[in-house]
Amino acid sequence: MTAATPSTRTTNPPLERLARRRAAAKLGWYTHALVYALVNVGLAAIALGNGQSWHAYPLLGWGLGLAIHGAAVWLLSPGARWREQLVERERQALMRQPR
Repeated sequence: MTAATPSTRTTNPPLERLARRRAAAKLGWYTHALVYALVNVGLAAIALGNGQSWHAYPLLGWGLGLAIHGAAVWLLSPGARWREQLVERERQALMRQPR
């Protein structure tokens, strides 16, 4: 039997909170994407079943909202790889400037 090691929750609470918040944001986006796909498949079936093509409007409008939600979750949230790279570039630029 191995000895139990302390969990991250007890050793670094701010990291645990950030991890939980990021996981919840990503789960929220996955849920949003699933609902988007299911509803739009249903709308397309209804529209195409009646020989119409109006389903493209909610598809595009809601798709824009989903894309903005995705950008907020995957690109702009604290700890996002893209955001952290920008912060690091700015840090390096500031360190090179004469004071």
